[in-house]
Order: sequence, then C-alpha cells, then structure tokens
Amino acid sequence: MYKLLVVDDEPSILDGIKRTLPWKDYGFGEVQTATKMREAISKAVEMNPDLAVFDVCLGSDRSYNAINELAKYGLKTVYLMLSGHESFEFAREAIRCGAKDYILKPVDSESFKKRVEKIIVEDFHGSVIKKEECQDPILGHDWNEFSTLTQRILKITMAEYRENLNLKIVSDKFKMNSVYIGQIFLKETGIKYSEYLMRYRMLKAREKIICTEDKIAAIANEVGYSNLNYFYLHFKARFNMSPTDLRAPK
Repeated sequence: MYKLLVVDDEPSILDGIKRTLPWKDYGFGEVQTATKMREAISKAVEMNPDLAVFDVCLGSDRSYNAINELAKYGLKTVYLMLSGHESFEFAREAIRCGAKDYILKPVDSESFKKRVEKIIVEDFHGSVIKKEECQDPILGHDWNEFSTLTQRILKITMAEYRENLNLKIVSDKFKMNSVYIGQIFLKETGIKYSEYLMRYRMLKAREKIICTEDKIAAIANEVGYSNLNYFYLHFKARFNMSPTDLRAPK
C-alpha cells in the first residue's frame, strides 16, 4: 500500500485534496497532512511517503527547500506541487530540485486525477483500474448496459452540462422527437432526463466546491445555473446541505 502526505497551509485545500480522489481505491493505505514546512519535513521523515503533494509556498517558506532537505535522508518520495500563477517561478524551481510535476490552483479534479494516475504507473510501476471510465457516475451502471442512443445522450450531457441544455436541445442534435427520446431515457435509466442533468451538475458543483476556492456564484454559473437561488435549492435537495455548509471548515 502507498503512503500519501499532503502539505498546504489552507485547511480547505487539504480537505479538498483528501476528498477529491478515492485514495484507497488507488492503493493508498495511509494519508497524512501538514500545514507548516517543519511539520511536513518531520512527518515525511517519519512516514517515508510514496507521494507528497506540496503547496509550493507555505507562508514565507518554499517547498523546494523541503525537497532539498528530504533528499539528504534518502527518501524516494515523488513530489507533486500545487502552485498559483503568481508563484509559477517557485514551481519551476521545485521541478529543478526534483519535483515530478506541478498543478495550478484552483485544482481541477480531472487534471489532478490524471497526474496521480501517471505517477502510479510511471513511478510506482503500479496499475490503475479506471472503472469510472466505463461506468456512469450518476446511474452507477456500466455504459454497455444502455443502448447506443442513451449512451450518446449521457456523453453529450457530460460534455455540455455547462451550457443551456435540456431534452429538446439534445433531441434536436439527433433530429428526433424529444418526447420519444425522453421515454427511452426514462425506461433505460429509471429517471427523467431533467433529473439526470440536475444530478450531474450537482456532482460537478460539489467537486468544484471541495477542490477549489472559486466563489459559489461562479461555480453555479460554471455548471449551468444563472439563477443562484435555484442552484442553492437544487444543491440542498441533492446533498441535504447548502454549498456554503459544504465549504465551511470541519
């Protein structure tokens, strides 16, 4: 089992990184966090992590100094840096000191997932079972359980959920009757298309609230909601908490 160390001076980022991936499914049996440089170095020496995710700037400290210091202890840790645009030069310095890669903040969950998977394969010589790529995240069923038509509807939704989207717009893409498509979708999936679209948008909104510092209003707009009150209503109904409650420190 792998070990993970996450280092950031923002608790919300720490929490987001811990929750953005199913770490156990990726083979990580131990996950620890630190908010200060000396604490991070101490924990790294103690646990010898396989992967360490560092914010490149921790107050006045720079993570590349930690990489240099930890190298003296012979750790084989792979380092992944988190960097804002304003600290990009520090990220480049971390790469020169031995960091594997960097990710710009706000952290995009899909980009982060791909970086971690690449490290598991290239550096740990492990394998990644990408079950989620053949399984619908809302319905929980493999793609091949649905007809070609329904699969195309699902894929269009995932690609265009940010846009002004509804069943009529989707059906026009196929030059088919929206009532007919709606009936097929309901029969195969068990839910109406409008419900599926709402659930998928809420899923993406939840990911962004956890993994980024973007304002709630900006996230609502990004997942297809121009009306913030409507967004809050749907989010509370879906997750039994408001977007603000989800982001509140635990």
